[in-house]
Amino acid sequence: MGDDDAVMGSETSGTDLDDARDLYGTHYPGDRALMDVDGTPFRYRYTARGGPDVSVRTSEFRGRARGSSDASREYIVSWLHEGHATVEHAGELAEYTAGVPRMSPTEAYDFEFVDYRQSLVHLDADYLERVSAEHEGAAGGRLRFDHMAVPSPAARVGWAGVLREAVPHVVAPGTPPLLRREADRRIAMAVLDTFAHESDAPSATETAVGSSRVRDAVDYMHAHAHLPLTVSDVAAAVDLSARGLQAALQRSLGQTPSAYLRSIRLDRVRIELTISDPRQTTVAEIARGWGFGHPGRFAAAYHARYGEYPGETLQR
Repeated sequence: MGDDDAVMGSETSGTDLDDARDLYGTHYPGDRALMDVDGTPFRYRYTARGGPDVSVRTSEFRGRARGSSDASREYIVSWLHEGHATVEHAGELAEYTAGVPRMSPTEAYDFEFVDYRQSLVHLDADYLERVSAEHEGAAGGRLRFDHMAVPSPAARVGWAGVLREAVPHVVAPGTPPLLRREADRRIAMAVLDTFAHESDAPSATETAVGSSRVRDAVDYMHAHAHLPLTVSDVAAAVDLSARGLQAALQRSLGQTPSAYLRSIRLDRVRIELTISDPRQTTVAEIARGWGFGHPGRFAAAYHARYGEYPGETLQR
């Protein structure tokens, strides 16, 4: 379980070009060979909110920035609201279009941004690679995204829907840690589902896990379901890799570790609904406490598992 559940929140703005150069150099190390203005009043604004694994940023820059960005241990999705932007890596030039999300290269690249307003999602590289191992059965290690790939219109709609649901939980300081972890994971899985990438398959050794380890993992999840567990937490507790645990549970139980953990939490919600007084609490309060932040999706999952809606259980 991660020890740092704090939500960061920062906002910086101004009209000094040197201050802007220092700010962007801190967040995106590299060589900003040119940051200037073309006769119009200069201003910039940069915000960042979220946790150590997933954060949401905005950037507004009234001027021109051109240079290079260093290789990074973050995966960054960005999209323009207005302005002009190009990114070049390995001889391939990507020209950004307003409203179309793109994955930034993780290796060094050249860029030019002019009079732009932009939104970004930053994901810690180790975190996204762990989610990839669990969600896709990958071998871990660096993911190789195609910075030239443009998601389909349907994929963009799906991406925007996930952001609408998950971002409020990622950025709000009062979000329960378990719910924030679920929101982080939703965004990470949406990145993997939306943006073209490659990863290595796990080895046969990593997927050959005995039934005793599976039982230990199941027992651990039951004992710690009330905590903001990650798949890596469970794997470490039973001395497995995340991809080894993924393969073992899929083979033995037909579920991923995350799906199995959600089923445990649904059971805990049902217990609380059964013993609670509807005059003293609500379905939403109990669900949020167990990491279910989207009422409609939670109600559907509950109904599919128990054959009734959570409100019916609470009122009995």
